[in-house]
Amino acid sequence: MSTGRDGIGTIEDLHARASGATGLTDFGDDPYLDGLGVLLESYARDAALTPSGARAARAMLRGALTARLRCEEAWRRHPEHAAVPVERPIFVTGLPRTGTTALHRLLTADPANQGLELWLTDAPRPRPPREAWAGDPEYRAARAAYERHHVRHPEFMGVHYMSADMVEECWRLLQQSMRSVSFECLAHLPAYSDWLAAQDWTPAYERHRRILQLVGLGDPGRRWVLKNPSHLFALDAIMDVYPGALVVQTHRDPVTAMASMCSLAARATAGWSEAFTGAVIGRDQLGLWSRGLDRFRAARARHDPARFFDVHYEEFVRDPLGTAEAVYARFGLPLGDAARAAMARLHEESRSGEARPSHRYELSGFGLTPEEVEARL
Repeated sequence: MSTGRDGIGTIEDLHARASGATGLTDFGDDPYLDGLGVLLESYARDAALTPSGARAARAMLRGALTARLRCEEAWRRHPEHAAVPVERPIFVTGLPRTGTTALHRLLTADPANQGLELWLTDAPRPRPPREAWAGDPEYRAARAAYERHHVRHPEFMGVHYMSADMVEECWRLLQQSMRSVSFECLAHLPAYSDWLAAQDWTPAYERHRRILQLVGLGDPGRRWVLKNPSHLFALDAIMDVYPGALVVQTHRDPVTAMASMCSLAARATAGWSEAFTGAVIGRDQLGLWSRGLDRFRAARARHDPARFFDVHYEEFVRDPLGTAEAVYARFGLPLGDAARAAMARLHEESRSGEARPSHRYELSGFGLTPEEVEARL
């Protein structure tokens, strides 16, 4: 198949670039080519990318394929990963901009838990000891890249602060299967959106689980805490692949959440597209997340209520440590003094410095009204 004549490249081009960067050629045999083909066609037909947008999309797809190659090689070198348990992981999800990031990072401060550090989503392998990271070429490259991003886009850091060593969303793992709503959050891709809405997410989450087994090879006793708003679209697959999964759903005023999400999408993609701006962002994001929320509500009703806990944004902001304690109590998890102290330290650090939230936004700039958002969400 050869598609994608918009400057991103063809499937063959992207494969060649990923192989050239790694020296590897085995992309694995679980599904991804179908999604990549649809995605490239949608970019070419729908996205109206600028040259900088095409470069960004090309880099993102090449990165997903590069990570896919590295996973295949690491699985081959570490067959013992298949025996690593992933027991009762916690999935934090909800509409974007509803406190998922802050809650995720607070829960992973517990030494008994583990999250997925950003640099390991790009370079999957068994997590090295923390003291060895500074000497790791992959970690140093990732750290330098995000430091450059901080300098070039200081305003973005107040919207969603990222660094190579911090835990992050796991949508990059789903990108390896070319099944991720992250693509729709960064470009106008209606054809891909329609295709993805009809897909079974189970194979993507099976790969997701194998990557966690690989990264956590040296930490088999620590509980995984994962975060991604796009888990809203795939609850049944998550429960099938992770039979003991526990789910925390965050809630916030939908008008505020949607305005913030649209602003984030606009800032992240500024200059990338002649189509993905203003009201198109608003229409795309409202359609996407209302569909995800509807799917999650329907799927949640089919599963044991004891495996879910609801967190409201206002309550979390008022008492973050108390909210964390409530999560642990709901699921019958032990919360020791070390965990409490680590969470308290992280909370204090998050209130100052570069990681301090700073974000202004208005819904009207995206062609939406509060009444429309409330009706859909």
